[in-house]
Amino acid sequence: MIYFFAKNNTVFTVSTTSKIDQNNIVKLLWLFGNATQIEEDVVEGNFVGPRREMITPWSTNAVEITQNMGVEEISRIEEFFK
Repeated sequence: MIYFFAKNNTVFTVSTTSKIDQNNIVKLLWLFGNATQIEEDVVEGNFVGPRREMITPWSTNAVEITQNMGVEEISRIEEFFK
């Protein structure tokens, strides 16, 4: 599954191996600086960020942070700018 979170002109994409419970969603909202969750399956607009095929070092560190927070379902997090 893919979840989207937005703050100002930044969108965070969170790829998971299974559905995230609401308690872990609250942790992610805090982690992303009180971002809001986007409920849609598609985010409209033009964004700049990494290619789908390339996992960035930023993503690796972000996933490790979430694992230390007890959120185990996440496999990738990337940051995109509008």
